Amino acid sequence: MKPDLPDNNQNNHGITHDRAPLLDAFSRPLRDLRVSVTDRCNFRCRYCMPKDAFDRDHPFLSHDELLRFEEIDRLARIFVRLGVKKIRLTGGEPLLRRHVENLVALLSRHPIDLTLTTNASILAKKAKALRDAGLNRLTVSLDAMDDATFRMMNDVDFPLASVLSGIEAASAAGFSSIKINTVVKKGLNEHAVLPIVEHFRGTKHIVRFIEFMDVGQTNGWRMDDVVSADSLVRMINERYPIEPVSPDYRGEVARRWRFKDGRGEIGIIASVTAPFCQDCTRMRLSTNGMLFSCLFSGGGFDARALLRGDTAVDDEKIEAMLVALWHQRNDQYSVLRAQKKAVLPAQKIEMSYIGG
Repeated sequence: MKPDLPDNNQNNHGITHDRAPLLDAFSRPLRDLRVSVTDRCNFRCRYCMPKDAFDRDHPFLSHDELLRFEEIDRLARIFVRLGVKKIRLTGGEPLLRRHVENLVALLSRHPIDLTLTTNASILAKKAKALRDAGLNRLTVSLDAMDDATFRMMNDVDFPLASVLSGIEAASAAGFSSIKINTVVKKGLNEHAVLPIVEHFRGTKHIVRFIEFMDVGQTNGWRMDDVVSADSLVRMINERYPIEPVSPDYRGEVARRWRFKDGRGEIGIIASVTAPFCQDCTRMRLSTNGMLFSCLFSGGGFDARALLRGDTAVDDEKIEAMLVALWHQRNDQYSVLRAQKKAVLPAQKIEMSYIGG
Protein backbone atom coordinates (compact mmCIF):
# COMPACT_ATOMS: atom_id res chain seq x y z
CA MET A 1 0.00 0.00 0.00
CA LYS A 2 1.44 3.36 -0.99
CA PRO A 3 -0.53 6.52 -0.24
CA ASP A 4 -0.83 9.37 -2.69
CA LEU A 5 0.93 12.36 -1.18
CA PRO A 6 -1.49 15.17 -0.37
CA ASP A 7 -1.81 18.39 -2.29
CA ASN A 8 -1.67 20.75 0.69
CA ASN A 9 -1.18 24.33 1.67
CA GLN A 10 0.91 23.60 4.71
CA ASN A 11 4.62 24.40 4.26
CA ASN A 12 7.36 23.44 1.83
CA HIS A 13 7.58 19.99 3.39
CA GLY A 14 3.82 19.39 3.54
CA ILE A 15 4.00 19.60 7.36
CA THR A 16 2.00 21.54 9.92
CA HIS A 17 2.55 21.14 13.63
CA ASP A 18 -0.50 23.05 14.92
CA ARG A 19 -2.99 21.56 12.49
CA ALA A 20 -6.61 20.75 13.04
CA PRO A 21 -7.35 17.09 13.84
CA LEU A 22 -6.21 14.76 11.06
CA LEU A 23 -9.35 13.15 9.60
CA ASP A 24 -9.84 10.09 7.41
CA ALA A 25 -12.38 9.57 4.62
CA PHE A 26 -15.17 9.17 7.21
CA SER A 27 -14.03 12.17 9.31
CA ARG A 28 -12.53 9.94 12.03
CA PRO A 29 -9.57 11.56 13.80
CA LEU A 30 -6.23 9.87 14.35
CA ARG A 31 -5.86 9.47 18.11
CA ASP A 32 -4.46 5.99 18.90
CA LEU A 33 -1.42 4.00 17.85
CA ARG A 34 -1.06 0.31 18.67
CA VAL A 35 2.47 -1.04 18.44
CA SER A 36 3.18 -4.77 18.24
CA VAL A 37 6.69 -5.26 19.63
CA THR A 38 6.93 -9.02 18.97
CA ASP A 39 5.07 -11.66 16.99
CA ARG A 40 5.98 -14.33 19.56
CA CYS A 41 3.86 -15.53 22.45
CA ASN A 42 4.27 -18.22 25.09
CA PHE A 43 0.52 -19.00 25.02
CA ARG A 44 -1.41 -20.72 22.24
CA CYS A 45 -4.88 -19.32 22.85
CA ARG A 46 -7.31 -20.89 20.43
CA TYR A 47 -8.88 -17.60 19.34
CA CYS A 48 -5.50 -16.01 18.51
CA MET A 49 -2.53 -18.39 18.02
CA PRO A 50 -3.93 -21.93 17.80
CA LYS A 51 -1.27 -24.58 18.32
CA ASP A 52 -1.91 -26.39 15.03
CA ALA A 53 -1.02 -23.22 13.08
CA PHE A 54 1.69 -21.84 15.40
CA ASP A 55 3.70 -24.98 16.10
CA ARG A 56 7.39 -25.40 16.95
CA ASP A 57 8.32 -24.96 13.29
CA HIS A 58 6.41 -21.72 12.79
CA PRO A 59 8.65 -19.11 11.08
CA PHE A 60 8.60 -16.20 13.50
CA LEU A 61 10.36 -12.97 12.55
CA SER A 62 14.11 -12.77 12.98
CA HIS A 63 15.67 -10.14 15.25
CA ASP A 64 16.88 -8.07 12.27
CA GLU A 65 13.32 -7.89 10.91
CA LEU A 66 11.95 -6.31 14.08
CA LEU A 67 11.70 -2.57 14.40
CA ARG A 68 14.38 -1.28 16.75
CA PHE A 69 13.24 0.64 19.82
CA GLU A 70 14.72 3.86 18.41
CA GLU A 71 12.76 3.34 15.18
CA ILE A 72 9.52 2.82 17.09
CA ASP A 73 10.22 5.95 19.11
CA ARG A 74 10.93 7.95 15.95
CA LEU A 75 7.62 6.92 14.40
CA ALA A 76 5.82 7.56 17.69
CA ARG A 77 7.20 11.09 17.80
CA ILE A 78 5.81 11.76 14.33
CA PHE A 79 2.43 10.21 15.18
CA VAL A 80 2.20 12.40 18.28
CA ARG A 81 2.72 15.46 16.09
CA LEU A 82 -0.19 14.21 13.97
CA GLY A 83 -2.53 14.02 16.96
CA VAL A 84 -1.98 10.63 18.60
CA LYS A 85 -2.81 10.80 22.31
CA LYS A 86 -2.50 7.14 23.30
CA ILE A 87 0.02 4.43 22.44
CA ARG A 88 -0.59 0.81 23.38
CA LEU A 89 2.19 -1.78 23.29
CA THR A 90 0.99 -5.21 22.22
CA GLY A 91 2.27 -8.43 20.64
CA GLY A 92 2.27 -11.39 20.57
CA GLU A 93 3.24 -11.15 24.20
CA PRO A 94 5.09 -7.81 24.55
CA LEU A 95 6.93 -8.79 27.73
CA LEU A 96 8.81 -11.42 25.73
CA ARG A 97 10.62 -8.62 23.88
CA ARG A 98 13.96 -8.22 25.64
CA HIS A 99 14.31 -5.03 27.69
CA VAL A 100 10.86 -3.78 26.63
CA GLU A 101 11.03 -1.42 29.63
CA ASN A 102 13.69 0.52 27.69
CA LEU A 103 11.14 1.15 24.96
CA VAL A 104 8.66 2.26 27.60
CA ALA A 105 11.23 4.74 28.90
CA LEU A 106 11.69 6.19 25.42
CA LEU A 107 7.97 6.50 24.71
CA SER A 108 7.11 7.86 28.15
CA ARG A 109 8.86 11.12 27.23
CA HIS A 110 6.02 11.94 24.83
CA PRO A 111 2.77 13.62 26.00
CA ILE A 112 0.68 10.47 25.65
CA ASP A 113 -1.26 7.88 27.62
CA LEU A 114 1.13 4.90 27.42
CA THR A 115 -0.36 1.48 28.07
CA LEU A 116 0.48 -2.18 27.48
CA THR A 117 -1.52 -5.39 27.02
CA THR A 118 -0.04 -8.60 28.42
CA ASN A 119 -1.00 -12.16 29.30
CA ALA A 120 0.73 -11.45 32.65
CA SER A 121 2.70 -14.70 32.56
CA ILE A 122 5.92 -12.86 33.47
CA LEU A 123 4.35 -9.66 34.77
CA ALA A 124 5.42 -10.36 38.35
CA LYS A 125 9.04 -10.03 37.19
CA LYS A 126 8.46 -6.97 35.02
CA ALA A 127 5.80 -4.85 36.76
CA LYS A 128 8.09 -2.61 38.82
CA ALA A 129 10.51 -2.00 35.94
CA LEU A 130 7.62 -1.07 33.64
CA ARG A 131 6.16 1.32 36.18
CA ASP A 132 9.54 2.89 36.93
CA ALA A 133 10.12 3.35 33.19
CA GLY A 134 6.93 5.41 32.88
CA LEU A 135 4.16 3.01 31.82
CA ASN A 136 0.80 4.59 32.69
CA ARG A 137 -1.62 1.67 32.51
CA LEU A 138 -1.88 -2.10 32.04
CA THR A 139 -4.38 -4.45 30.45
CA VAL A 140 -4.23 -8.16 31.28
CA SER A 141 -5.77 -10.90 29.13
CA LEU A 142 -7.51 -13.43 31.37
CA ASP A 143 -10.11 -15.86 30.02
CA ALA A 144 -11.17 -17.86 33.09
CA MET A 145 -10.98 -17.90 36.88
CA ASP A 146 -10.78 -21.67 37.27
CA ASP A 147 -7.42 -23.26 36.63
CA ALA A 148 -8.65 -26.09 34.41
CA THR A 149 -10.44 -23.78 31.96
CA PHE A 150 -7.60 -21.29 32.01
CA ARG A 151 -5.04 -23.98 31.14
CA MET A 152 -7.30 -25.28 28.40
CA MET A 153 -7.73 -21.79 26.93
CA ASN A 154 -4.01 -20.94 26.86
CA ASP A 155 -3.31 -24.50 25.58
CA VAL A 156 0.21 -24.66 27.08
CA ASP A 157 -0.89 -25.79 30.56
CA PHE A 158 0.08 -22.45 32.12
CA PRO A 159 -1.28 -22.02 35.66
CA LEU A 160 -3.81 -19.36 36.57
CA ALA A 161 -2.02 -18.63 39.86
CA SER A 162 0.99 -17.14 38.05
CA VAL A 163 -1.21 -14.67 36.19
CA LEU A 164 -2.99 -13.64 39.38
CA SER A 165 0.42 -13.15 41.01
CA GLY A 166 1.35 -10.89 38.11
CA ILE A 167 -1.75 -8.78 38.64
CA GLU A 168 -0.98 -8.50 42.36
CA ALA A 169 2.62 -7.49 41.63
CA ALA A 170 1.42 -4.84 39.19
CA SER A 171 -0.95 -3.42 41.78
CA ALA A 172 1.88 -3.31 44.31
CA ALA A 173 4.07 -1.53 41.76
CA GLY A 174 1.54 1.28 41.44
CA PHE A 175 -0.84 0.24 38.65
CA SER A 176 -3.99 1.11 40.58
CA SER A 177 -6.63 0.25 37.97
CA ILE A 178 -5.87 -2.66 35.67
CA LYS A 179 -8.20 -3.64 32.85
CA ILE A 180 -8.92 -7.37 32.53
CA ASN A 181 -9.76 -8.50 29.00
CA THR A 182 -11.76 -11.72 28.59
CA VAL A 183 -12.52 -13.15 25.15
CA VAL A 184 -15.70 -15.23 25.40
CA LYS A 185 -16.18 -18.16 23.04
CA LYS A 186 -19.27 -20.32 23.15
CA GLY A 187 -18.59 -23.84 24.33
CA LEU A 188 -15.24 -22.92 25.85
CA ASN A 189 -15.55 -20.32 28.59
CA GLU A 190 -18.95 -18.64 28.78
CA HIS A 191 -19.33 -20.41 32.15
CA ALA A 192 -16.33 -18.35 33.34
CA VAL A 193 -18.03 -14.96 32.92
CA LEU A 194 -19.72 -14.68 36.31
CA PRO A 195 -16.73 -15.99 38.32
CA ILE A 196 -14.51 -13.35 36.67
CA VAL A 197 -17.05 -10.64 37.49
CA GLU A 198 -17.24 -11.87 41.09
CA HIS A 199 -13.45 -11.98 41.51
CA PHE A 200 -12.81 -8.41 40.36
CA ARG A 201 -16.06 -6.76 41.50
CA GLY A 202 -15.32 -4.33 44.30
CA THR A 203 -11.70 -3.90 43.25
CA LYS A 204 -10.39 -1.01 41.18
CA HIS A 205 -9.81 -3.36 38.25
CA ILE A 206 -12.27 -3.33 35.34
CA VAL A 207 -13.24 -6.48 33.46
CA ARG A 208 -14.00 -6.11 29.76
CA PHE A 209 -15.68 -8.98 27.92
CA ILE A 210 -14.85 -9.28 24.22
CA GLU A 211 -16.90 -11.03 21.56
CA PHE A 212 -14.96 -13.73 19.70
CA MET A 213 -13.77 -12.06 16.46
CA ASP A 214 -12.89 -13.26 12.97
CA VAL A 215 -9.33 -11.92 13.03
CA GLY A 216 -6.71 -13.69 10.92
CA GLN A 217 -6.94 -16.95 9.02
CA THR A 218 -6.34 -19.59 11.67
CA ASN A 219 -8.75 -19.27 14.60
CA GLY A 220 -11.67 -21.10 12.96
CA TRP A 221 -14.14 -18.27 13.58
CA ARG A 222 -17.85 -18.98 13.17
CA MET A 223 -20.74 -16.72 14.06
CA ASP A 224 -22.23 -19.62 16.01
CA ASP A 225 -19.27 -19.40 18.43
CA VAL A 226 -19.98 -15.77 19.35
CA VAL A 227 -21.54 -15.06 22.73
CA SER A 228 -23.24 -11.76 22.00
CA ALA A 229 -22.82 -8.61 24.05
CA ASP A 230 -26.57 -8.59 24.77
CA SER A 231 -26.33 -12.14 26.15
CA LEU A 232 -23.40 -11.16 28.34
CA VAL A 233 -25.23 -8.12 29.71
CA ARG A 234 -28.31 -10.23 30.52
CA MET A 235 -26.20 -12.91 32.20
CA ILE A 236 -24.35 -10.43 34.38
CA ASN A 237 -27.37 -8.26 35.16
CA GLU A 238 -29.34 -11.24 36.46
CA ARG A 239 -26.70 -11.87 39.12
CA TYR A 240 -25.25 -8.39 39.64
CA PRO A 241 -27.61 -5.60 38.52
CA ILE A 242 -25.89 -3.09 36.23
CA GLU A 243 -26.76 0.11 34.41
CA PRO A 244 -25.17 1.76 31.34
CA VAL A 245 -22.52 4.47 31.63
CA SER A 246 -21.83 7.11 28.98
CA PRO A 247 -18.54 6.79 27.07
CA ASP A 248 -15.57 8.81 28.29
CA TYR A 249 -14.47 9.81 24.79
CA ARG A 250 -15.07 9.23 21.09
CA GLY A 251 -13.49 5.98 19.99
CA GLU A 252 -13.90 4.17 23.31
CA VAL A 253 -14.35 0.59 22.15
CA ALA A 254 -16.03 -0.82 25.26
CA ARG A 255 -19.62 -0.08 26.16
CA ARG A 256 -19.50 0.61 29.89
CA TRP A 257 -21.83 -0.66 32.61
CA ARG A 258 -21.64 0.04 36.35
CA PHE A 259 -22.89 -2.08 39.20
CA LYS A 260 -25.93 -0.52 40.81
CA ASP A 261 -24.51 -1.22 44.25
CA GLY A 262 -21.50 0.97 43.46
CA ARG A 263 -18.92 -1.82 43.37
CA GLY A 264 -17.24 -0.78 40.14
CA GLU A 265 -17.97 -1.35 36.46
CA ILE A 266 -17.49 -3.68 33.52
CA GLY A 267 -17.06 -3.15 29.79
CA ILE A 268 -18.39 -5.06 26.79
CA ILE A 269 -16.55 -4.95 23.44
CA ALA A 270 -19.13 -5.91 20.82
CA SER A 271 -17.18 -5.65 17.60
CA VAL A 272 -19.23 -8.41 15.96
CA THR A 273 -22.83 -7.68 16.98
CA ALA A 274 -22.55 -3.90 17.46
CA PRO A 275 -19.61 -2.67 15.34
CA PHE A 276 -17.98 0.64 16.24
CA CYS A 277 -16.08 1.33 13.02
CA GLN A 278 -17.65 4.78 12.81
CA ASP A 279 -15.62 5.89 15.82
CA CYS A 280 -12.38 3.98 15.22
CA THR A 281 -9.38 6.27 15.71
CA ARG A 282 -6.60 3.63 15.61
CA MET A 283 -3.57 2.96 13.46
CA ARG A 284 -1.56 -0.23 14.01
CA LEU A 285 2.19 -0.71 13.66
CA SER A 286 3.33 -4.32 13.26
CA THR A 287 6.46 -5.86 14.71
CA ASN A 288 8.38 -5.44 11.45
CA GLY A 289 7.18 -1.94 10.67
CA MET A 290 4.05 -2.41 8.57
CA LEU A 291 1.25 0.08 9.20
CA PHE A 292 -2.33 -1.16 9.14
CA SER A 293 -5.39 1.06 9.28
CA CYS A 294 -7.73 -1.76 10.35
CA LEU A 295 -7.53 -4.92 12.44
CA PHE A 296 -9.03 -6.75 9.44
CA SER A 297 -6.64 -5.36 6.84
CA GLY A 298 -5.34 -7.55 4.05
CA GLY A 299 -2.19 -5.51 3.55
CA GLY A 300 -0.20 -2.69 5.06
CA PHE A 301 2.16 0.18 4.33
CA ASP A 302 5.88 -0.47 4.79
CA ALA A 303 7.03 2.20 7.25
CA ARG A 304 10.28 0.37 7.99
CA ALA A 305 11.43 1.06 4.43
CA LEU A 306 11.27 4.77 5.23
CA LEU A 307 13.59 4.31 8.21
CA ARG A 308 16.40 2.12 6.86
CA GLY A 309 18.89 1.80 4.04
CA ASP A 310 18.69 3.36 0.60
CA THR A 311 14.96 4.12 0.89
CA ALA A 312 15.23 6.02 4.22
CA VAL A 313 13.77 9.53 4.27
CA ASP A 314 13.60 12.38 6.78
CA ASP A 315 10.85 12.92 9.34
CA GLU A 316 9.03 15.49 7.22
CA LYS A 317 8.67 13.06 4.34
CA ILE A 318 7.46 10.31 6.68
CA GLU A 319 4.94 12.68 8.22
CA ALA A 320 3.57 13.66 4.82
CA MET A 321 3.16 10.00 3.89
CA LEU A 322 1.32 9.27 7.13
CA VAL A 323 -0.99 12.22 6.56
CA ALA A 324 -1.83 10.87 3.11
CA LEU A 325 -2.31 7.35 4.45
CA TRP A 326 -4.81 8.50 7.07
CA HIS A 327 -6.66 10.84 4.71
CA GLN A 328 -7.30 7.88 2.39
CA ARG A 329 -8.44 5.50 5.14
CA ASN A 330 -11.97 4.22 4.56
CA ASP A 331 -12.03 0.95 6.52
CA GLN A 332 -15.32 -0.24 8.02
CA TYR A 333 -15.03 -4.02 7.83
CA SER A 334 -17.09 -4.85 10.93
CA VAL A 335 -19.97 -2.61 9.84
CA LEU A 336 -20.00 -4.23 6.42
CA ARG A 337 -19.81 -7.68 7.99
CA ALA A 338 -22.88 -6.89 10.09
CA GLN A 339 -24.65 -5.73 6.93
CA LYS A 340 -23.48 -8.92 5.16
CA LYS A 341 -21.60 -6.74 2.65
CA ALA A 342 -18.05 -7.39 3.83
CA VAL A 343 -15.52 -8.52 1.24
CA LEU A 344 -12.79 -10.54 2.91
CA PRO A 345 -9.20 -9.82 1.91
CA ALA A 346 -7.41 -12.75 0.29
CA GLN A 347 -5.15 -13.04 3.35
CA LYS A 348 -6.23 -11.52 6.64
CA ILE A 349 -3.43 -10.51 9.00
CA GLU A 350 -3.05 -12.62 12.14
CA MET A 351 -3.77 -10.86 15.43
CA SER A 352 -0.43 -11.98 16.86
CA TYR A 353 1.33 -10.09 14.06
CA ILE A 354 -0.71 -6.92 14.03
CA GLY A 355 -1.59 -6.68 17.74
CA GLY A 356 -5.10 -6.79 19.20
